[in-house]
Amino acid sequence: MPPHALSRAVAATTAAAGVLALTLTGTTARAAEPLNYAALGDSYSAGSGVLPVDPANLLCLRSTANYPHVLASRTGALLTDVTCGAAETKDFTQSQYPGTAPQLAAVHADTDLVTTTIGGNDNGTFLNAVLACGTAGVLGAGQGSPCKDKYGTSFDDAIDTNTYPALKSALSAVRAKAPNARVAVLGYPWIVPAAFDPACFVKLPIASGDIAYLRGLQAHLNSVVRRAAAETGAVYVDFTAASEGHDACAPAGTRWIEPLLFGRNIVPVHPNALGEQRMAERTASVLGLG
Repeated sequence: MPPHALSRAVAATTAAAGVLALTLTGTTARAAEPLNYAALGDSYSAGSGVLPVDPANLLCLRSTANYPHVLASRTGALLTDVTCGAAETKDFTQSQYPGTAPQLAAVHADTDLVTTTIGGNDNGTFLNAVLACGTAGVLGAGQGSPCKDKYGTSFDDAIDTNTYPALKSALSAVRAKAPNARVAVLGYPWIVPAAFDPACFVKLPIASGDIAYLRGLQAHLNSVVRRAAAETGAVYVDFTAASEGHDACAPAGTRWIEPLLFGRNIVPVHPNALGEQRMAERTASVLGLG
């Protein structure tokens, strides 16, 4: 090959190698970019009762060991955590406390991932039902189904009439703000066991006949959450099987949810640190992250 032809060939090869290197470098850089992650939701998302508490907003009783923080640490995501204890679906679009922005303010067009656990506080479903059934259980010495007898289908009716449309509206608003994001909606892990446990009555004073009543209520709520997620293009993270045996009656170190009385969290009937960790792990598995 003549010298000038060889020079041109070397130059062309060098240029091509440079372009390839730049292309590969750009691809690697894009692949390494962390996810923009917005965490929304109520106290089950916030990890209310789990230490340490995030000092950024003490009213929300948000933990820095909640499942959004665990998930962000596992995936390297850039987390914006606006979860807040006692949040309802309406708090996605309005201020929950003075000086606290609506949760949707954390969601943008470039958001890659959104997670939430929401709906349990609408109509006071969890708080009202658990406290009402606990009180009825104590007064009835654990016998019969005093809570079911008193409240009947009222909680279930409120879930269908109010919670479901509110969930769908809230999740639709998330989708509108971040049309390209993956949205994961977590179900609620089991609070009560599958069957009445007399030994647990001192910690979770629910009457024998009301255990099935509360289980049914929670299953109904989760089914509505699943339905709203499916209808708005979100991924539902199911804990029906995963949380079985990790309810508030399970021993410490096994349970994900603390009991109503004599628990280890400052907020009863909520996930402990283990529960938040397992919720993060399950979510990462369902989404294929980490």
